[in-house]
Amino acid sequence: MSKSVVNSPFLKEAQWFLGFFLAAFFLWGIALGDVPLRDWDEGTRALIAREIYRTGNWLYPTMHGEPYLLKPPLMDWLIALSYKLGGVTELTTRLPGAILTACGVPLMYLVGRELFCQRLSAVFAGGVYLTFLPVVRHGRLAMLDGAVNSAFLLLLLCLLKARQNQRWAIGIGLCLGLISFTKGLLMIPLGAIALVFLVVNQQLRLLKSPYFWLGILFGNLPIFAWYAAQGHHYGATFWQVHFQDQGLQRISGAVEGHSGPFWYYLLELLKYSWPWLMFWPGGLCLAWQKRHTSWGCLVLIGTIGYLGIISLMKTKLPWYIMPFYPFFTLAVAAQLARFWPKHKHYPRILAGILGLLAVAALGGCVYFVLADPQPVLIMMGVVLALTMAGAAWQMTRHHRSFIPILLLGTYLTLALLMTSQSWLWELNEAFPVKPVAALIRNHTNPGTVVYTSFPYGRPSLDFYSDRQVIPQDGDDWQRLWSDQSYLLLDQSTLESLELRNKVIIGTAEGFTLVTPKQ
Repeated sequence: MSKSVVNSPFLKEAQWFLGFFLAAFFLWGIALGDVPLRDWDEGTRALIAREIYRTGNWLYPTMHGEPYLLKPPLMDWLIALSYKLGGVTELTTRLPGAILTACGVPLMYLVGRELFCQRLSAVFAGGVYLTFLPVVRHGRLAMLDGAVNSAFLLLLLCLLKARQNQRWAIGIGLCLGLISFTKGLLMIPLGAIALVFLVVNQQLRLLKSPYFWLGILFGNLPIFAWYAAQGHHYGATFWQVHFQDQGLQRISGAVEGHSGPFWYYLLELLKYSWPWLMFWPGGLCLAWQKRHTSWGCLVLIGTIGYLGIISLMKTKLPWYIMPFYPFFTLAVAAQLARFWPKHKHYPRILAGILGLLAVAALGGCVYFVLADPQPVLIMMGVVLALTMAGAAWQMTRHHRSFIPILLLGTYLTLALLMTSQSWLWELNEAFPVKPVAALIRNHTNPGTVVYTSFPYGRPSLDFYSDRQVIPQDGDDWQRLWSDQSYLLLDQSTLESLELRNKVIIGTAEGFTLVTPKQ
């Protein structure tokens, strides 16, 4: 191979793209099926996809045999296809979303190549997105948000590429259709951000391009056809549930009690965005200074626009912030690139924060040694402490090697976390579902409805038990008992009810399955 070919720009771009994809695919895929599915979204997606897989009813998805009208079905279709190819497991449930989210890392690099003048900033953008805890963790779950992020990054790439070649405008409409087919109304704020950027970036001529409207047509035709089919099949009920109850109501009210203050998402950043959060304020200031550049105006439009919209919404959920992370990443990458030239003097406060993070990691390591000895987490604490300490030391020496230390060390830390049982910490919020589900599944017939004293329904329990488990008020227990129902009761409820002629089938995780004697 000639030297000119080896050093060609295309080959270098391909190498970076492939490198980022492989690194992301490893991190998103490692031990992906080793922990149970969590409530709520994972269990719900798995239930719907399994019914599609079993019944072959792809057009009108159901859950427990009832119409499911809340979300468009694209991710459910992908999971059902995964079940068809690899069986029904945790791995096949999470794999479609994990692959799609992992694609966002090389896409972030390509977006950075279009926005920034130098490759270095794009490399930092890809590296930060690759090692950003919320993106990795939520992207590994059977949820919709990681796939939406990747579709949005592809939309931005097409929008930027269309400045030189209008054929890329076809991809804008296709990506809008993918977002809409994945998460419905989220297409509106993300499309609005893209439109504002297009106007500010003086690309209005793109709106006259036949390629743009061709993409809009082909991208949205499938979702329009699906909506038409649902409206024809279910009538006004579909429009009420899908748009009013699921979408618009979340803006004006706190659905299912998921509320929070205006600064809720800033707290999310404060909890989970380290170490990159320390570079974000500087990146925002730099974006303001460079607001006349493409990257500067995109960061400002996305940050103010999207973060403002979700902060004003009454319903607050942690994963609503996911589409903001690409703008966060671009701001951080710009700040890191600013720190890269030699002989830079870095603010002492940044080195101090890194030192505090090292101390905190060391404290966590000591805790795991003394109170909860898990070798993987102990090793993770050691790696994280060494990473932060090494980066802090290099920063005090005003040496730019603190950046690759942070990138590599954070990647290794996340890889260790994902091989542990602790990356899905929400599983500790309630009882383990698998033993209870096995108790129900092994002692009841398919289609049986089980009533439980647990205060809320758990889709993951429904999935693993392959039965519908419904939480019940205390006033109805005697009626259910007289109807020969199966009851799943905690110990205190079981003792207080004093049920007559009961047959105790079994006990698991503090719950007893009982039924009346026939």
